[in-house]
This record gives sequence, C-alpha cells and structure tokens, in this order.
Amino acid sequence: MFFWIAAFWLSLLALAYVYAGYPFMAWLVGGLMDQKVTPDDKERPATQRPRVTVLIAAFNEARHIEATVRNKLAQDYPADLLDVIVISDASEDGTDTIVRGINSPRVRLIRQEPRAGKTSALNLAMPEATGDIIVFSDANSLYAPDTVAKLVTFFADGDVGYVTGRMVYKAPDGSLTGEGCSLYMRYENQLRAWETRMGSVVGVDGGVDAIRRSLYKPMRPDQLPDFVQPLRVREQGYRVVYQPDALLYEDALAATGDEYRMRVRVALRAFHALKDMAVLLDPARYGIFAWQLWSHKVLRYLAFVFQVACLVTAWRLANEPGALFWRGVMIAQVVFYAGAVYGHVADRAPRLAGLATYLCVLNLASAHAFWQFLRGKRQVIWKPRT
Repeated sequence: MFFWIAAFWLSLLALAYVYAGYPFMAWLVGGLMDQKVTPDDKERPATQRPRVTVLIAAFNEARHIEATVRNKLAQDYPADLLDVIVISDASEDGTDTIVRGINSPRVRLIRQEPRAGKTSALNLAMPEATGDIIVFSDANSLYAPDTVAKLVTFFADGDVGYVTGRMVYKAPDGSLTGEGCSLYMRYENQLRAWETRMGSVVGVDGGVDAIRRSLYKPMRPDQLPDFVQPLRVREQGYRVVYQPDALLYEDALAATGDEYRMRVRVALRAFHALKDMAVLLDPARYGIFAWQLWSHKVLRYLAFVFQVACLVTAWRLANEPGALFWRGVMIAQVVFYAGAVYGHVADRAPRLAGLATYLCVLNLASAHAFWQFLRGKRQVIWKPRT
C-alpha cells in the first residue's frame, strides 16, 4: 500500500514540477540573475550592419515556397545585405521551377540529390552562404516585416551566438488542435523569456532562428538542427537567447494526426540529440544550464511516464476498501482524459479541452518516439506540413 501511495505522489509531484514548478523557478532565478541581452537598437548605416543569408530547406513545397521567399526578400533590411538560398531536397512538384521563376539575383537554388533530409540540406548550403548571420526559415514560414532586423539586433551582444524568435500559431478554422497548440506555444514563449534572463534558452523555434556563421558546425543527417545546433553554440560558451519581437506566423496543423506524426518525428530526433549532447547534462560543468536541460527537455519528454504512473497507481489504490479519496482521484483523471478525447472528436469544444487534447498528443507522441529510440530507429527525411 505504501509503495503505491508513494509512487502516485512522486509521479504527481514530477508532473507538477515539469509543467509548473520549473517555470516558477525559471521566473524566480531569472529575476535574480537578470542576464539581459544588450541589443543594437540604433539606426546604423548599411555598411555597419552584418550580412544575412536566409536558408530555406524545402521538399515539395510548391504551394508555399514563392510566398515564403518573397516574404524574406521584402524584409525591412538593406537589400544588398540579405540573400536567400533555397535547398530543394529532390522536390518533385515544381518547387525548383517556382524558385527559379522568382528571377532575383538575391535568390539562389541548390538541389540536393538524392533526397537526404533537412539537416543534410543545411550542411550542403552553409559553404555557399555569404552572411555573417545565418537565418533558418521553414518553407512555409512567413515573417513580420522587421523579423530579420529584430533577430540581428541581438547579435550586437558579443556573448550571443544564437537567437530564436517567437512563433505565433494561427488556427484559421478554429480547430482544437490549433487552439491547444497556440496556448501551449504562449506558455513555451513565456518560459523562454524567463530562461533568457538566466543566460540561455534550451529550445528554439526552427522556423525563426539565427546563428553566427562562425559557430555553425556540420551535423549528422539524423540530428535535429534546431535542437543540436543551439546546444553546440552553448557548448562553445555563447548564449542562446529569445527575441520575442521577431515574429513568425504559421498555421497550426488542423488535423490531430498530422500534429501527432510531426511530434513523434521531433521527439525521436530530440532523444538522439540529448544522447549526443549528454555532456551538457553535467551540472558540475554546465551548472544552471544543465538543470535547465534536465527540467525543460529530459523530464518534459519523459512526462508520459509520470502520467501513466499516476493513472496506474490511482487505479490500484481505488480498489482498496474504503478508498473514497483514491476513487475521486481516479475519477478526476478519467474526466481529464475524457475531455481530451472530446477535444479530439468535437468540432467545437472549450479551450481547456483543446489544451488537454494537445498535451495528450504531445505525451503520447513522446512515448511513441521513446519506444522507437530504444529500438535504435532514426529519422532523416520529412514530409511537408499539411
């Protein structure tokens, strides 16, 4: 009996720490440390601004690629200091033709053949990039007019090696997955703001981030670039920071199945990245950042373990004689999961149901990915978001 009670409370405390305790501590420690970024907010002549290259890896993105490229060309940044490289990962739908049709000297197309995935595409393009600052954009990522300029201003701080912006998910059809995703991203963005005040963030948005070109290191094809590359920057002694004014607008996935498949892919590559960069988990060497990485990534990706443990232990304790409290605990969990199912099947439901659905999708995807990780599976290529 004691074992089951202890297991339940420890699991519940772990979940509370992952989703509420760590953010609270990040807010508290960040407020005490208050490591602000010193941006360059002054209007400077073009000759004093860094050159920027935007890299866009694309596979069968004919529907989005022209709008995305033109969005980057129209950025409020000196035109002669910003160019775009599109890396087509053996696209078959006319993506290459569309890029060539843009007919701008500031746009280059590199075709990767045979198909080898986003990470290989970035590795292939880096020797061709002329920018001092490299901006990574997804093929369907639309920036606010000043996003590139906002990212660049933070590199005036010599301690900064990597900057991530703020992704704003739109749910044009009001889908619950979209709404849950948007609520979750607001939560993540606030956490990144607090982590920046501690020194560095441990997670970035791959569609709106930038790196000093000198700090980029080639990666294996199976490594997740927007996870591994920031960790390598931190390993080199530079800060990875969040710039909330650099905005990316992206549609949330309308179908829960699409979101699930994307999350499995991301989580699988994240587990491998954590294994590859395990040195950063040593608090004796990396102090607060190691604690951040354990809390925000390792325990977050393993939250499904604590979730299952809460359910199993409550079910076991609810079967004990006179266990009225534990039956109430079990019923509360059943209501939560019923709300998540309702959020999945209903056309319209309360926002809390949408958030419950999204949390369950995330944790189920992490469980799926962890099983694949234990089996040694790796994923290199991707399909466009739909």
